[in-house]
Order: sequence, then C-alpha cells, then structure tokens
Amino acid sequence: MAESTLNFNVGVLGHIDSGKTSLARALSSVASTASFDKNPQSQERGITIDLGFSSFSVPTPERLSAPGSALRTVQFTLVDCPGHASLIRTIIGGAQIIDLMLLVVDVTKGMQTQTAECLVIGGILCRRLVVVLNKTDLVPEPKRAAHVEKMSRRLRATLQTTRFRDAPVVALAARPGGAEGTGDASGVSELVEELLRQVYVPQRSVSEPLVFSVDHCFSIRGQGTVMTGTVLQGSLAVNQTVEIPALKVTKKVKSLQMFRRPVERAIQGDRVGVCVTQFDPKTLERGLVAAVGYLPTITACIIQLHRIDYFRGEIRSKSRFHVTLGHDTAMARMTLFARPGPAPAAPAAAPGADEAPGDAQQADEFDAGAEYAYLESLEEAVAGGALALLELERPVTVPPRAVLIGSKLDMDVNSAACRLAFHGRVLAPLARDYTATLLPGLRVYKDKSKAGTVERLQSETELIVRDLLKKESNVALFSGLAVQLSTGERGVIEGGFGQSGKVKVRLTDALSEETRARLSAAGRRKAKSAPPTAPPPPPPSDPVTVELRFKRYVFDPKKRMVQS
Repeated sequence: MAESTLNFNVGVLGHIDSGKTSLARALSSVASTASFDKNPQSQERGITIDLGFSSFSVPTPERLSAPGSALRTVQFTLVDCPGHASLIRTIIGGAQIIDLMLLVVDVTKGMQTQTAECLVIGGILCRRLVVVLNKTDLVPEPKRAAHVEKMSRRLRATLQTTRFRDAPVVALAARPGGAEGTGDASGVSELVEELLRQVYVPQRSVSEPLVFSVDHCFSIRGQGTVMTGTVLQGSLAVNQTVEIPALKVTKKVKSLQMFRRPVERAIQGDRVGVCVTQFDPKTLERGLVAAVGYLPTITACIIQLHRIDYFRGEIRSKSRFHVTLGHDTAMARMTLFARPGPAPAAPAAAPGADEAPGDAQQADEFDAGAEYAYLESLEEAVAGGALALLELERPVTVPPRAVLIGSKLDMDVNSAACRLAFHGRVLAPLARDYTATLLPGLRVYKDKSKAGTVERLQSETELIVRDLLKKESNVALFSGLAVQLSTGERGVIEGGFGQSGKVKVRLTDALSEETRARLSAAGRRKAKSAPPTAPPPPPPSDPVTVELRFKRYVFDPKKRMVQS
C-alpha cells in the first residue's frame, strides 16, 4: 500500500504586527512562491498585504494511524493572512479554506480590534482554534510568567462566549532576540505538539465535481501560467479540462505541483499549483476554477442569514452591505423575509468542535412556492434567523451552498466597532434573468391595514364610511375587498361615494341592535348639529370603525391586494 499524506490547512490570523508572518516562518520548512511577504508592496510597507502559503510536515500521530492505514505524514499548510483592517476581505477569503485557526495575539497588547474580527470569522468558518500568545520575549523575565498567566485568563474569559471556549492557549516568542530576530524561536515546538493534538482527518469530498479556489496567478517563462490555490471540492488531475467560469474559458491542466513537488492528482483540501498554457495571468488575480459547466455566475441569491452579535448597526431591508464569498467581494442590496408564525425549533446546542460551520441543522430552508413575511429589519425575525434576497451590483461565481459574510467595510477602520454584520449560506443562486423568472412568483408579502369610521347607515344593508381611503385613491382597486366593523360585523367595499374619498360598504352580516342604535344615534347627532355651511361636527365618543386588512406582495408587478 502506497504511503499517503494528510494535508491540513492552518490559518494564521490576528491583529496587524502581532507576529503572524514571523510565526509562519518559524514553523515552516517549505515556502511557496507567495509566502513571507515576498510581495514587493509588502516589503515596501512592512506589512502582510496578501495571503502567504508555506508548510511543514511531521509524522502522523498514533491516534490517526489506525492499523492498515496508509497515512504516514501530516503536512501542515500555513495560510498567513493579513492583519490590517483595510484587508479584511482578504482575511475572510483565506479563512474559508482552513481546517484550524491559529489566532495570534501580541502578549503585550492583548485582544485588539482585528483580533476580535478574526475570532468572529473563525467562529463562522473554522472547526478548531489554538490561541498563540506571541512576543513573550518582550516581557521582562521576572514578570513574564505572571503576565502570560494574566493574559491567558483574559483570553479564556473572552472565548467563553464563543464556540472555542475550550481552545488551548500556547505562549511563545516567534522571533526571540528583538526586532532583528536573533536566536531560535522559543516555544514553537510546544505549538507543534499542540497542533498534533488538535489535528483531525477532515471530510474530503473526492467524488463531487471540482471546485478550486485560486488565490494567486502568475506566468513562468517557458512553462505557462500557474494558478495556485486550494481544492475546495472534488479532485484535480493532470490533463483534466477545467473551466474559469468568470471568464468563460476552458483550459487543460498541463502539470500540478504541491510545494515544488510534482504530483499527478490533488484532492479536496490540497494546496496545489496548476499550470496551464495560453492564458494571461492578468485576467485572473483571484477566483474559482471548476469542472466544465458546474459553477453558476450569479447576480443575486437567496441566503440563510444570521446576525453577528458584535455588530451594533441595523440590518434592514433596502440597506446595502459588502458581501464576501470566497475571495470575491461585491456590494449587495438586501430584502429580508421569513416564514410567518413560530419558527422551527433551533438546534439545542452550538456546533461542537468537530462540526464544520453550517453542519448543524438549519432552522429554515428556502421553498420557492411558500409564502414569506417581509421584514423591515432583522430584529422582527423570530428565533431561527431569516432569509434574505441579496441583489449584487456585479456578477459573482459561487459554489453550491457557499458560506458568505456580510460587512460594512466603509466603516472607519480605526474605530473599535465590529464591521462584520451577518453570515449565511447560499440557498438559491439566481442568474441574470431572475427579475423576470423568479421574482414575480416570489411570494414575499407585507401585511397592510387601513381604518375608517362609519359616517352613517345609508340603508338596511349599506354603510357610508369616511377616512378609509385617501381622496386620491383609486377606489376601483379596493372594490370587493372585505372589511370588518369594530362591533364584529363584516362587509364588502362596493365602491366610492361622492368626491371626498368616502366609500360605500355593503353588509354581509346583519347588524346587531346595539350597532344599529349607535349608528342611528350618530346620524341624528350629525343631522341636528350641522348647518349646511358649518364644519363637520366632532365624531361621537364611541364611533363604529371599519378595518380593511390585506396582503400586498412585494415583487408582484401588478401590486395586487390579496385577502385570505
């Protein structure tokens, strides 16, 4: 049996200048073409501005080496994410391809704004977390142990409200000896031991159609164009024909490499470089490559939406958010809706450490034939979340049931406020023609009501009602709609009466003696006290009112009114 290697993707996230890249360098034995801030802009600015990839390999721990297993090596692929607030969309893209997150915290500063945002992102997209308290060498030796313990307690208290409440904390110095990094990294071996305790065998889907997330694209003279990235689903092989849906082009895979090692095949979770020919790398900085014809390019989608607790802004229909799917971010306009009535029971507990985000049973799904109540804001939703129609300002290519994060990236990056507003999963991707195909039949309704006052009893079966409609209203649109009196009787709008917006209501229920007496008394008071030129008298203290209730479907082009 041929020996095999488990590729395990570890995201390195945290606030800017917390030492993420130094930690990745201290851990790694193999660097990719995009690692350790090789980007010229990174070197010029002194910060990580793009995703960096490197790796190291260790023997498989005994608990994963079952008898007869061919698994001999674990390759940890490190995804070094930027820490600057302005690069949050790059961080979100990087976090969507990882199996475990290293949350790097500067021990001298503790939790900072982007540390908290990274923790939120990890809670949505990641299974497991290890907290790294870095830069312990900057704390004087006599105070070091006490300071590390204090910061560890604070971090564990913060984690208690998250799905990572049992996450381990490892203290180390990735670059001991000060800014120049002299000496060997201290505590890194303990971190590797912790990673081996945390590693698991992720579910890898090999039989499904290929989805490959590209994070870098560049040309190599004499060979072709190389797209580096992570296999999100399925497998990829030499000579396979793949599609770049956003560009509507297909290419044949010339060769594959994993960290400079040629391979014939890669499966879900693998970090790989894909070489193709006759392709301009400038046309694809980031994006998705897939099996031919598999991935849709959408202009809208219906999602399952859940608020991020730390977001303090409003989430309202008609508002606009930045929506990040994989490495792609687009502006979207939101329409919120939910099933009317009580929500289905939510899961009893938060997902466990070994459950993937979104694996827990969802409280709702989208049924194109069902009725949904329109929500002005997410606060109106009952327990279990809401659904939302997101109309994108530009086309985006998405995998099936893709996870997305909605943000307010136009907020001040220097504020302490959380910019991450909601997360969700794509339930229905919608193509460009959705406004003509899906929307007219999407039964999202608003409950409407109007109230008026009975002015007089016109006949045994007819009432004259004022203030139910506006003077300029088209009464014909309301004819035939049912109304109910405050005294319980029912009727139907028969048409207009005069030019002042009054309507005639035909009774379908016989009036009670009490109602008849009240209406007769009101009519006598009006006739006795109102000379021809005088203003109308004040209404009686106990007027009989009329209520009109109906539904109006938000996307109905004819704006019809419907009653149950």
